[in-house]
Amino acid sequence: MNKKLVNFIVKKYLKFDKKNPFISISAILAFVGVAVGVMVLIITMAIMNGTAKEFENKLFTMNYPLSIYPKFQNSVDTNLLNELEKKFPLMKFSPYLSSQVIIQSGDNMNGGMIFGVNKDKEAAINSIYKKASDNIKLSKYDIIIGDGIRENLFIDRGSKVTLYFTSLNPTGLTMMPKLKRFTYKNSFKSGLHAYDKAYVYTSIESLQTLLKKNKESFDGIHVYSDNAMEDIKKIKEFLKPHTAGVVGWWQQNGNFFAAMEMEKKALFIVLMLIILVASLNIISSLLMTVMSRRKEIALLLSMGASYKEIKSIFLKLGTIIGFSGIAVGVALGFFGMWLLDTFEIISLPADVYGTSKLPLDLSTLDFVAIVIGAIIIVFVSSYYPAKKATNIDVIDVLRNE
Repeated sequence: MNKKLVNFIVKKYLKFDKKNPFISISAILAFVGVAVGVMVLIITMAIMNGTAKEFENKLFTMNYPLSIYPKFQNSVDTNLLNELEKKFPLMKFSPYLSSQVIIQSGDNMNGGMIFGVNKDKEAAINSIYKKASDNIKLSKYDIIIGDGIRENLFIDRGSKVTLYFTSLNPTGLTMMPKLKRFTYKNSFKSGLHAYDKAYVYTSIESLQTLLKKNKESFDGIHVYSDNAMEDIKKIKEFLKPHTAGVVGWWQQNGNFFAAMEMEKKALFIVLMLIILVASLNIISSLLMTVMSRRKEIALLLSMGASYKEIKSIFLKLGTIIGFSGIAVGVALGFFGMWLLDTFEIISLPADVYGTSKLPLDLSTLDFVAIVIGAIIIVFVSSYYPAKKATNIDVIDVLRNE
């Protein structure tokens, strides 16, 4: 194949055609369409990934990577905790007790979930709790509450609040809910309103006393692991002789992340259609080029050019337009991501999305899928007109044109 001939003809056809300007305009529109499609796909996938990871990080902290729960009463105890810490030294464990409560301050009341934890162990696995409890001396009946509860109850540090527990105390012929005065020490802001309006932390000793729990047993153990999806298998194997189970954060929030993943895939397909539509301009531009250059193609064939060379000319012409659009689209996509990440062009309500800044995180897999998908569409769009160019009847064209 004569590559010099192919390259010479391609350069000629890439120049603006003054006689048939619509052909060149169509090629420019195809280039712009592919570039915009790739750019939009890159930015959209980055936003979708960033949003999913932002929620994942928030849920990861407040829901914990793994949670060990009792299958029977008192099946999660100090002995199991000690065995786990000895068996898995790279993981961190925090035992807890929990109960539903109603918090009252003056005439204001707020429902919530209270967790009795060991301050040091909980701070080691929960960065939000650690931030709220740092440099604060916590006594047995002190509490740390979500910022949403603090706002609802209008309380200041050091204020006393009354907690009503769901368990009941028998008093003569009646049953009275258990209640206890606690001291408010600090509040935390997790970034997710649902947790900030419901979660309360106190010492594990206070709940053991109030709920009359065995000091050696717990409602469960929260576990921090750097590789939770692999470590859950090891813990399951370890817990087989024990009457306890383990659950991962992704299992507790499976429907939420499955919905986000499905939305991401649907959006990817829809936005890929932008590139597909743009590629139609490549087809129309090349077909018009073929039709307007029928005489030249016939002359080239009559002078000894092969059908393979003719096909290569139009295939290369289409791929140059398409691949240039892809390259520019990638550059624009990363530039757009940099702009959105550097400047607060779009501001989000933090109480709804968990962050005021638009989260961006383009995964390598998504980037490769975008580029490969665009390349396939461009190549297929260029192949048909290139094939069509070889179907010219040389004798008929030269006789009539």
